Amino acid sequence: MRVKIGCFFIAFLASIFSFCYAQTGSSTIRGNVFIQNDQPADAATVILLNLPDSSVVMSALVNEKGTYQFSNIAAGSYVILATRLGYKKAYSKSYTLSQGQTVTSLPITMAAISNELKEISIMAKKPFIEVRPGKMIINPAASIIADGQSVLDILRQSPGVRVGNNDNVSISGRQDALILIDGKATNLTGADLAALLKSTQGSSIDRMEVLTGGSAKYDAAAGGIINIIYKKGTNFGTNGTFSASAGYGRYYKASTGVTFNHRTASYNIFGSYSVNANKTWKELYTGRRINFAGVQSTYNTTYNSIQEYQNHNFRLGTDFILSPGNSIGFLVSGFVNNNTFDKNNNLQISYQGVLDSTILANSNIDRDISNINYNINYTGTLDKKGKTISANLTYTRAKRHSAEYITNQFFEADGSMYRDPLLLQNISPTKMNNWTALLAYTNPLPKDARFDAGLKFSRTLTDNNLVFGPQVNGVYTADPAYSNYFLFTESVGAAYVNYTGKFGKFGFDGGLRGEYTNTNGNSVTNKTQTVRKYFNIFPTVLLSYKHNDKNEYSLAFTRGIERPTYDKLNPFLYFLDLYNYQAGNPYLMPDYNNTLRLSHTYNSETVTSLYATLLTGASFPFYEQNDASKVILTTDVNLGRVYTYGINLNTPIRFTSWWGSRYDIDASYQRYVAYAMYGNLNKGTGDLIIQTSQDFTLNNTISAEISGRYETATFYGINNVRPNYFVDAGISKQILNKLGKLSLAVTDIFKTNQDRVFTNYQNLNRTMVDRREYRKIVLSFSYRFGKTSVKGAANHVTGSEDEQKRMRLNN
Repeated sequence: MRVKIGCFFIAFLASIFSFCYAQTGSSTIRGNVFIQNDQPADAATVILLNLPDSSVVMSALVNEKGTYQFSNIAAGSYVILATRLGYKKAYSKSYTLSQGQTVTSLPITMAAISNELKEISIMAKKPFIEVRPGKMIINPAASIIADGQSVLDILRQSPGVRVGNNDNVSISGRQDALILIDGKATNLTGADLAALLKSTQGSSIDRMEVLTGGSAKYDAAAGGIINIIYKKGTNFGTNGTFSASAGYGRYYKASTGVTFNHRTASYNIFGSYSVNANKTWKELYTGRRINFAGVQSTYNTTYNSIQEYQNHNFRLGTDFILSPGNSIGFLVSGFVNNNTFDKNNNLQISYQGVLDSTILANSNIDRDISNINYNINYTGTLDKKGKTISANLTYTRAKRHSAEYITNQFFEADGSMYRDPLLLQNISPTKMNNWTALLAYTNPLPKDARFDAGLKFSRTLTDNNLVFGPQVNGVYTADPAYSNYFLFTESVGAAYVNYTGKFGKFGFDGGLRGEYTNTNGNSVTNKTQTVRKYFNIFPTVLLSYKHNDKNEYSLAFTRGIERPTYDKLNPFLYFLDLYNYQAGNPYLMPDYNNTLRLSHTYNSETVTSLYATLLTGASFPFYEQNDASKVILTTDVNLGRVYTYGINLNTPIRFTSWWGSRYDIDASYQRYVAYAMYGNLNKGTGDLIIQTSQDFTLNNTISAEISGRYETATFYGINNVRPNYFVDAGISKQILNKLGKLSLAVTDIFKTNQDRVFTNYQNLNRTMVDRREYRKIVLSFSYRFGKTSVKGAANHVTGSEDEQKRMRLNN
């Protein structure tokens, strides 16, 4: 693995030297473009043309002040062409530049095509991946497979994003990412967040922003940020998207949804609704070998679960324009999930290789989850220079009802029953409430600079009650050893400052964020309290250097925190089977991530990065096995430190006009060092992830795509992970004048997407295989209606994203 990493490092240096040839003595042209009334022609495109053949030299966008600049131009004669939707093309006078000369061109003024423009439809296709310093943009509409898949499936196929078999989402590592939808909270985490992402159709998503280096304006998320942005328009009127899909794996899948946006000069109404009905299955095998008192015993468990759920996801909001530069908005969004589980657990116990007994545990679960957010927001412009202030207040209420009844049956090796069945109840209602207030200030400064500052306060209360116990004389009772009433309160206050500016070819985006946390965990049943108070500073810095239009470099440093999800702090003892339990840890502390990343971007497409990460207080599942009783307890602990060094290459390659591809290669070396209380773990491991997509244009309406991912064997926490790979494919056809699309996609064609893990640490010797539904075939249809140029709803950052990310109500 060190040889592989060395090869990648050499390739990285070679790319830098090959792309960095300096053009000395280059020239510069700068100027302004205006429309009527001398208004800046922001978002217009300016193209530098060579004279006399009018060949294109380079292009640029006009900024919000109407200015543009061409740099690193060779001596010669040129003319500038300006274009903008709805306006006539305009040319500058010709300019002859000598070596090293800087010219300011005369202003270019563009005239409207007519006073009343007819609707114009532009069908330019975006690339699947766009790259910026510290950010990657994923455009699902450019992927055929995305049309037939959920947001979670799209993330699973996206470079730099990892989705495990437990559906947790992370970026460049295994820490959970902070996930936003339109800059607002998803309200969920864990299995509940996965259910929401599964019910959201890829056809309704405009783009997803993956931020490896966050800004001080965001919560200090150690695992990175993924912002999922719905489709929206850009002008007055009404538009929307309708989509529906039907599929089959082992069981049925169906979903439908609609998004809409209506905007006038004085108000904007926007919303979406989707419903997803799904039946799926999961299979989990675990095998443990235990040596005790000269006897080897094996505890092999086969767990099968069939889950059927109906998921409703909705949002409805409005923005009112009070006056130019002042608006107030209201938003209600939510998620309602109805689940039923049919669980079957087969535990076979053997001694010295001979089957001794079998325990069958069957259960049915009814689980309902609701999560509703209420948000009010205000944005105001303070002066003509563009100073703005915004305020957000969000209230979130989440509830879960869960009732499980378990039947345990006990059999001898010959199949005869050796004791009466044991009947257990597992009732676990949970309530959560969160208030979040956010105040933000923005001050535009000269030369495209900006200063931001803000305050945030969040308070979360959770009420958890577990009633667990056997049936005695026909009546269920609560066992005090397993039942618990737990209250948890958390308050977080934060303040930040951030500065963004450009200095010639250099760019700077840096800030400082401080967060004060106060938590109180109260086990009413055990009469114990755990109080924590801590303050942290989180700096973020992004330095960029644009050498020319082809080559750009950036250096980023981020420090982040990942606080435990609320359920992991809950000391409940969860029953899995009679020899397998899971518990929360009220003493679990946050872990901290420090990342340094050096990147080179070529032609706004190919990105090569070197990165180093130090994770302290790293939390992982830890297993305590009692060799005498054979019982194993799983709980999360702050295991130790993790050092990671890696290199990443993301690049497109076009083989022919009809065949294009993209490759993402990530090679890293990781070292895990445990704190002394958890053993003598000090282990290094390599990890290589190769991800690719191949897209084929068969004609002007039919396209196809094949994508795949492969990861070598690696190490995680105290677990050894086997290699993993999968292949997906899809084909699509545009219909109804290209406003509609039919797609057929199949995922995990070779049924290889499974987690295979073995653990051999201290006294634990365990093997696990975790597999979910494979070979899912989905037929999807999407249709865009209304105007395609409708200005969308404002993006409101509510400030409660991190809290709602951690408000887990497990499925």
